[in-house]
Amino acid sequence: MKGTMPVRLPPPIALYVEAESAGDVESLSECFTPDAVVRDERRTYEGLAAIKAWKAETKRKYQHTVEPLASAREGDRIVVTCRLTGNFPGSPIEVRFVFTLSGDKIATLEIG
Repeated sequence: MKGTMPVRLPPPIALYVEAESAGDVESLSECFTPDAVVRDERRTYEGLAAIKAWKAETKRKYQHTVEPLASAREGDRIVVTCRLTGNFPGSPIEVRFVFTLSGDKIATLEIG
């Protein structure tokens, strides 16, 4: 029996992917540390308020979903390759999400 194996993700990353696809900006505070940093589209967002504002804006703009395809550990980083499908040129695309964790939360996320 062949099929795709689900990608195993650490709990805060799995929660992030779920919140991302659902457009649930409020649950992001459960995923990120209070002083987390996100880098996306050559911009940097620091702290939960900035991250929530960024996420609400990208969701409104792109109406996208995220599907994890693969996950690998590189030193202290977890690299998750995802398929992004949404309202943007070239959709769907594959994008690397590079996470570092602090305890049970995301400390940094670089997308691209």
